[in-house]
Amino acid sequence: MIDFNLSEEQRALQELARDFAQKEIAPVALQYDKEPAFPGEIIKKAHAAGLMNLTCPKEYAGQGVGLVNAALVVEELNAACVAVAGMIGINSLACSPILIGGTDEQKRRFLIPLNQAGKTASFCLTEREAGSDAGSLKTLAKLEGDHYVLNGQKCFITNASYADLYSIFATLDPTKGTKGITGFVIPRESPGLSIGKVEDKMGQRALNVAEVNLDNVVVPRENLLGKEGEGFKIAMETLDEGRANIAACAVGLSRAAFEAALNYAKERVQFGKPIGTFQALNFMLADMAAAVDSARSLTWYAGSMADQGRRYTREAAQAKFFATDVAMRVTTDAVQIHGGYGYTKDYAVEKYMRDAKLMQIYEGTNQVNRMVAGGALMRG
Repeated sequence: MIDFNLSEEQRALQELARDFAQKEIAPVALQYDKEPAFPGEIIKKAHAAGLMNLTCPKEYAGQGVGLVNAALVVEELNAACVAVAGMIGINSLACSPILIGGTDEQKRRFLIPLNQAGKTASFCLTEREAGSDAGSLKTLAKLEGDHYVLNGQKCFITNASYADLYSIFATLDPTKGTKGITGFVIPRESPGLSIGKVEDKMGQRALNVAEVNLDNVVVPRENLLGKEGEGFKIAMETLDEGRANIAACAVGLSRAAFEAALNYAKERVQFGKPIGTFQALNFMLADMAAAVDSARSLTWYAGSMADQGRRYTREAAQAKFFATDVAMRVTTDAVQIHGGYGYTKDYAVEKYMRDAKLMQIYEGTNQVNRMVAGGALMRG
């Protein structure tokens, strides 16, 4: 028998996240959208409440929860504001390469201080000419004695301006493609590491996204993740969890947009009755509700596969592209149901629609995620 009921522990975790989101994030979400800023105080409170570093094991000062339980928290935080929630949750992506490819010594050296202090990190893979084609990155790592020297530039890096630690991928030999890619952990204070252009984005305005410049950055050999040439594998395993996480983010955003549309459809009266009673809008609401519930089910399924220790590359990819496509469709419909008011900044649905678009792009575009899922199907 399949049981979708949450345990008492899960309900308590969900309620904790929901209360935090509604008290600390929702009231200032529009303000952070209008005047983007680092939500430092909110991050401190989230850390104190145990809502950061969810999937990092307790032995490394994380919360040690599985992906299903993490999805419960992520949905609630993102229902309040995707951008602020993204800054709270960035460590789940940024620290995964260390958990996947790092030694126990590296995990203790890098993760415990970061997690205990409530500081944040960044995951640095994307480059201007290496987005969907991550295997063609040009950032170069050269071994010189007991250290590596890195040169290059990363772009579209979430939290780059505020991270204390960077998981960075570079190539030892561009002619080797993915087999030359290697992962490194680099502290913020490393000489030669600097922050470049900060992107001015359409949506998710409070989510800091910037360039990371590497100019003869010296990295000790003990900061190498795994072995030389294993970086691409580490990055792809990281993206499995990242995609499941983004799916949960999308569910939270979709749910918020649907609830806003439903409430408006009940309150807005035209032709003598609530607009939600008209079949055209009533059917839209029914489709929106079904889409949100379907996206949540796919997200939980991917999480449950991970929690069982099973490979979940296809499940994570399909949850990501399905849930984020749902987010775009549901937020667009929410604007439509609000009519002219939905196109103004007086209502949150305008923000939801702008925030949703980026979800179809990061953690691999939805076209790439369909390639990942389709490829897994063909491989059996």
